[in-house]
Amino acid sequence: MGTMEFQKDPSAVALEMLLIVQPEKRKMVQRLQIDRQTESDASHQSEGFRGDGNGNNKLGNELHGHAAQMQQVITSCSAQGTHVTVEVHARNSTPQLFKKLSFGKGFPENRKRRPRPPGLKDQHAYPWDKSCLKSIPFDLKDFEKLDAYATKVTAKSTVEELVKTLLRVARTDLEKVRAIWTWICHHIEYDIVGFFNKDQQSFKPKDVLQSGKSICEGYAGLFEQMCSIAGVQCMNLSGYSKGHGYRAGETFTGEYDHAWNAVYLDGRWHLVDSTWGSGSIDDCFSKFTFRYNEFYFLTHPALFINNHFPDNSNWQLLKPAVTLKQFESNMLYKSDFYMMGLLAAHPETPIIQTVNGKVVVAVETRLPMLFMFELKGAKEYSLMTLKRNGMNLELYPQKTGTHKLQIYAKPSKGSDEVYNCVIEYTLECSSVDRNVCFPKELHQPVGPSWFSERQGFLKPSQKGPIIHTSDGRYDLSFILSKDLSVLASLHSGNVSLSEDTTRRHILQACQGNQVDFKIHLPHAGNFAFKIFAKKKSDPGNYNYVFNYLICCPNTKVKWPVFPQTYIKWVEGYELLEPLAGLLPADRNIKFKLKLHSIAKAFVQCEKICPLSSSKDGYWEGSCSTSGCTEVYVMVLENANHKFYSHILKYEVEPQ
Repeated sequence: MGTMEFQKDPSAVALEMLLIVQPEKRKMVQRLQIDRQTESDASHQSEGFRGDGNGNNKLGNELHGHAAQMQQVITSCSAQGTHVTVEVHARNSTPQLFKKLSFGKGFPENRKRRPRPPGLKDQHAYPWDKSCLKSIPFDLKDFEKLDAYATKVTAKSTVEELVKTLLRVARTDLEKVRAIWTWICHHIEYDIVGFFNKDQQSFKPKDVLQSGKSICEGYAGLFEQMCSIAGVQCMNLSGYSKGHGYRAGETFTGEYDHAWNAVYLDGRWHLVDSTWGSGSIDDCFSKFTFRYNEFYFLTHPALFINNHFPDNSNWQLLKPAVTLKQFESNMLYKSDFYMMGLLAAHPETPIIQTVNGKVVVAVETRLPMLFMFELKGAKEYSLMTLKRNGMNLELYPQKTGTHKLQIYAKPSKGSDEVYNCVIEYTLECSSVDRNVCFPKELHQPVGPSWFSERQGFLKPSQKGPIIHTSDGRYDLSFILSKDLSVLASLHSGNVSLSEDTTRRHILQACQGNQVDFKIHLPHAGNFAFKIFAKKKSDPGNYNYVFNYLICCPNTKVKWPVFPQTYIKWVEGYELLEPLAGLLPADRNIKFKLKLHSIAKAFVQCEKICPLSSSKDGYWEGSCSTSGCTEVYVMVLENANHKFYSHILKYEVEPQ
């Protein structure tokens, strides 16, 4: 190419040559001339720029008054990371096309405009509008084949070769980014050992690819370079994060602790975090487990700010932007919170205080969900109720101090039986309510709900979770939507009851698809009323469905058990009197029952007393308890049969 003598700023010569070789770039180059002139004004026109090949320019006097040998490589860098590499030729040589014109870090020959900083076009409203989890709405089914392909691609010797392989099935920029994201999340593991030895670790993309592991800087750097090779603009961002080890109320100072990326798609910037998309670390920070997390791919910025605070607020992509103080005080929602369709939690602050020994937490959901919770550091009394669009939780810690409250959830449908933690609170308890004492047998959630409806229990006469009774008696009914066999039991909070007693304080009757319960409490206090069911055709055990909390403050209450029922006490039978299973001695007792499909009925005590049938289906009569300790009600189902069946048994008080 020969030599040439610089008569003016060599970068200006380069730009002139660019205009000769590629006139279609004229407007762009004119802008670069302005940028370069701004840099040149601060130096002597006779001084030259020398690039070191790494994008670092040196201003010096070495070229002043000297000729360039063969060719001069000039690299111009802006504060935003834009660089243009050109070749300067002698005037008498044949111009060659420039080999590289890239905007942003490594967009080879993609001819896209330089990455612009985020602006109004990129901003999303804050807080979240509870609509889409993504900044670009899409159907995951559209990525099924692409994801399957990218997951199976094995690591290559170079990053360029890997990207080339991944892009065989990707056409649009969105598909390219998706393929790169999917591959990294399934093939790069978090380097726990390297986290504690950052000074000895290389975050260069080629080294991350070869080792197959890194920390966030390595993930973000590899993602950025792969996008650049694919021709997609990408930025490497850093800032504070609410990641492993975060504690509610924690403040952030000093060095930034996390790195992630922004990608430019469809004319807007979008956020991704491939580190958190790849898996999770155990509580001891000793083991990484691949667990793909879709949430951190093109996350809606109003959700991304939940645990990512960039060093430049413009990269929040929010209007209005969130301050660091807000970020520190805002509630931390786990990614599963949103992925499961949960919408919000109340209170919206991570630290909550008890009021008179009680706290109340509520969660909103799109669809019915199942919940459980754990209060670490203290025993508690609790009352959780399910709603079609969430749940309510009343909590009464039995120890003052600071405790962690974790709430777990899982979908109401599907085979996944694992509850995932979706939200955590720090609970500050200043006083304990000693008047609260729920039965230990009380299961959460309490009361009828969409779940009990799904099990076949409709139209409960008591819709709330708590039954209040002043005289110790209560009647409860349901409509059954399925062919079910139902049982119930009663459990006391402070007095141990035998299994027989837990059932004999409940009298059950069925009429068609309606089931009725009469409940007579043995004493005052709080009780768990538990309901079990199974299909009538199922020979197996009964399954627990749900329960109520029954509260009776009347200390004078002392109801006896109901009479013992036998297997022949069938659906449609109803006892009107006597309801007490313990009869007084030496008394004439009146009996009235509703029975069907029988030939005869009588009461057996010291002697046999027949019951007579009325037109309305009731069987009535009386007998004396004198001289007996037990009384039985018996029926003859068929007039041709000789054997009677016991249906009820009463005991008689001692004389």
